Amino acid sequence: MEVLIGLLVVLILFGLYRFMKTRKILTTLTEDEFRQNYRKAQLIDVREPKEYEGGHILGARNIPLSQMRNRLIEIRKDKPVYLYCQSGTRSTRAAALLNKKGYKDLNHLKGGFKKWTGKIKAK
Repeated sequence: MEVLIGLLVVLILFGLYRFMKTRKILTTLTEDEFRQNYRKAQLIDVREPKEYEGGHILGARNIPLSQMRNRLIEIRKDKPVYLYCQSGTRSTRAAALLNKKGYKDLNHLKGGFKKWTGKIKAK
């Protein structure tokens, strides 16, 4: 029983650490905040190509999280990066990867694409 409690405490502390680190490297923007500046930034949809083709924010480039490590050359470090995925989980993971590679101005859409009410492009 003590081992289980110890493991639970470790898991909670690790989750808290990751949450605090994410808040430090990534700015979560409401749709209105996101909309204000995403045209001046690098807008990146980190969903898989089939999801992207099903509909994406106008002007977004598709660099799936699964390919991001190999496609970093496509993302400039001197411009803000605006990320989004379906719900916010993958964009958070993408931001952690980008931060490790030296990217600083990282932002993502609160609630992800499923909460987006603006213009979209679909094939």
